[in-house]
Amino acid sequence: MAKINFAEVVEQICEKDLRYSSDAYHFVQEGLNHTLKSLKRGGQHAHRHVSGQELLHGLREFALKEYGPMSKAVLNEWGIKATDDFGQIVFNLVSSGVLGKNETDSPNDFKNVFTFDDAFVRPFEPRNLMTSVRKSSSTKAKKRTSTGTKKKKAGSL
Repeated sequence: MAKINFAEVVEQICEKDLRYSSDAYHFVQEGLNHTLKSLKRGGQHAHRHVSGQELLHGLREFALKEYGPMSKAVLNEWGIKATDDFGQIVFNLVSSGVLGKNETDSPNDFKNVFTFDDAFVRPFEPRNLMTSVRKSSSTKAKKRTSTGTKKKKAGSL
């Protein structure tokens, strides 16, 4: 049996499906390898089946590791704008014989698992910013009430 040339398969897929760049497919392949290594480090068998949810979380972790705060922009540039897009890429690779699946796997496993803002933007937002704003507002409100305000006489400014 001839070995599948991943780059050639991706090129063929991209000719038929223009939604995603070839970089998106290479990212998913590398992200799958990253996910398998992470599962192995976690004491799980490295060559077992990876669920859609496990893969998505591995892809998220891999993107953050590789691209940091630019993760969302990079993925968007490749046509990946939601977790559903990862599912479409995975199932394009399944249809091409590059990846396997079991009888329960479905593109629906990838639907709306997380938002890209939650996954790729929020980790880089200042954590204490909102806490500081709330504390500052609360402190100002307490000072106004504790210092007391003089009641204005009727008719005065």
